[in-house]
This record gives sequence, C-alpha cells and structure tokens, in this order.
Amino acid sequence: METSHSDRTSAHPNPENRPTWAEIDLEALAFNYHSVRSFVGKGIRYLAVVKADAYGHGALKCARRLQDEGVDWFGVATVEEGVELRQGGISRPILVMGGFWPGQIRIGLDNTLTPAVFTIEQASSIDRVANEIGTKIDVHLKFDTGMGRLGFPFEKAGEIAAELTQMKGLKIDGLMTHFASADDLECDLTGRQIERFELIVKLFREKGFEPSYLDLANSPGAVAHPASRSGMVRLGGVLYGLGGDVLPQGIEAPELRPVMSVRSRIAQLKTIRTGDSVGYSQTFVATRETRIASVPIGYHDGLRRNLSNTGNMIVRGRSAPIVGRISMDWTTIDVTDICEASVGDLVTVIGSDSGSEINAEDIARELGTISYEITCGIRDRVPRIISEEYRP
Repeated sequence: METSHSDRTSAHPNPENRPTWAEIDLEALAFNYHSVRSFVGKGIRYLAVVKADAYGHGALKCARRLQDEGVDWFGVATVEEGVELRQGGISRPILVMGGFWPGQIRIGLDNTLTPAVFTIEQASSIDRVANEIGTKIDVHLKFDTGMGRLGFPFEKAGEIAAELTQMKGLKIDGLMTHFASADDLECDLTGRQIERFELIVKLFREKGFEPSYLDLANSPGAVAHPASRSGMVRLGGVLYGLGGDVLPQGIEAPELRPVMSVRSRIAQLKTIRTGDSVGYSQTFVATRETRIASVPIGYHDGLRRNLSNTGNMIVRGRSAPIVGRISMDWTTIDVTDICEASVGDLVTVIGSDSGSEINAEDIARELGTISYEITCGIRDRVPRIISEEYRP
C-alpha cells in the first residue's frame, strides 16, 4: 500500500502506544485469493492455510475475510489454532494438519475440527473415541510420497487401506500429501510424488473408500504443476503476497500484492562526529559527520539482528541504511542524506513509501532464508492493525 506525505505526519494509529506497528491490508489478501483462484481454476476447492497466526498476519482477521470471500476450507497446524478460529466465528471446515494428540481428540471433535492422520496409532485412538460416542469421524489421511517428514509410507498404502477397513468409526474423507520441491522445476521429485499419490488413491478405491477430497498441491504446486490440482489445493504464502521466493522463477504466475507492512517512527535525531561509533561493540564508526535516527523497533519485535550494518529502512521515500548493531528494542539508521528527516517521521521497515519498497523477500534474500520466516518472525509486541483502522 502506497504511503502519502500525510501518513508521514499523522499520529500513530493508537497514540497511547509505542509507534511501531504492522499494517495488514485485507483488500490485498482478498485480491490475492481471487487472483490465484482465477489463475489455477474454479472447478476445485481451496484451503487457506492460516497456521502460525496466518504466517504472522493475524489468523482470525485473515480467516474472517477469506471466509467472506468464499474459501472452502482452512488449514491450521494445531488443535489450539483451530479452536481459536471456531471461537472467533469461523464456520467453514478446518483441517488440523498436525493431527490430534491423544488428549485432544474430544476437544477437536467438540469444535468440529478435522484431523490429518498419519499413523495407525492415531487412527486407532480416534476410532476408539468414535465407537465410544457412537459416531463416525471424518479424517484426512496424510501419506509421505517423498517429503520424508510426516505421513504413512506410500509403499504401504495397500496394507494401510486394508487395516483401516476394520476401523468402523472413521470416515476416510480425504487423502493428502505434501510436496518437497514443487518450487524447483529442475527436480523430478514432484512428478514422482504425483504418480505415487495417484497409486494411493487407486488402492484406496479398490478397498471401497471414496474420499471427497484429494489434496496434493501447496502454493508452488498449485501455480506451477497443473497435474497436482486434484480436488483441493492448499494456498499458504501466496495468499499473503509472498510469492517472489517461493514460486519458481520465470514462470507465468498470478499477480500478488503484499499484505503486511511494518512501520515505525523516528524517536530521536542526533549528529555524531567523524570517528564516533554507534551501538553495541562499535560495529559502526562514522567516516563523516553523520545524522543518526533512532527507531523504536528491535530484534524482540522480529527485526533480525543479522541485518545490523547491512539492512535498510525507508524514510520520506528514500533508503536509510541500518548502522550499528540492532538491539532488543531499538535500531539506528543513517539519515545524513535525507536532510529533511524529522522526529516523528514515518519509517518503513517492510512495505512501500513514495515509490521505494522493501519487501519480505528482499529481507529474506539478504538473510539467506525465505519470506515466510520474516513475516512469521514479527512478534506479538508489534500490533497488527487493519488498513482501514489507520488511514488518516
């Protein structure tokens, strides 16, 4: 979202708080969902992954908007995340992709959550509870077709299907797997995973199972591998505009817009002399008379300390390098070349201002990680504010 000069001089969204916050643009979230849906196709179902607090964007507010936009399912990692959505008014089906732990089965059922099941022990525990209360419980079975992480071994699909025919309390409503390298078009593993999954589906149908949902594709799978669009796709990072370092490069892809921006304000300005240092351990020493701005955001807020002396922020539409060590609560930037910079000016940590932009992918590239880790890392101390709540 472009920031105007009036934003730079307006009050913080809540003037009683520290002036550091994350803006969440739900219009961009809705745009991304419809953009991907139009690109992938409208004849399948869509699961929105809102685990990890919607990749740091705020799970409940994002889920409410996506539910209004017509998303079919939601995906979370834990029962606790699913319960939060239910208590917040989310009525669409919710898949707990990390499954139910033994002590959570009843609370999962009480909140109409659907578990991913990836061991016979899990299946037996849920079947036992279903028989105790006299019902059938919907489950989605997760198979490991090449990720090497969670899932029934694909080689044993026939044996597992035969064993599950004896568990009368379970309804096998979905079969799923997870791609390991869908973002790498040079790797042939994705094709082999699709073939293995198709065999699993065949073996289960031969045992009399008719799952409603066949679920292979994550975000890069859905965009880059049409053969994986089988019944339902799971959209994660692309919903939040995080495609630049997750989708394969050089392919046709849907338009995406960033959903999160992180802002702060200049709290103090001072001029230091040539030879003076800034911050812990004197890692920055001025080679000229330098104007330093102190900004109230630090590594406890999720601004990674590894950006010390390498990262940048934006002030009045211009890049201001981070100088000195990022500390727990503060960061210092060099605004010598932004002579009009003033106390109270808006500082953009992630986002755009007057044509300049720093996105999560840029920061991730500098740190050798992915954009998901950047947005997930923005801590709870940084309040999430919906765009309509702060526009002047």
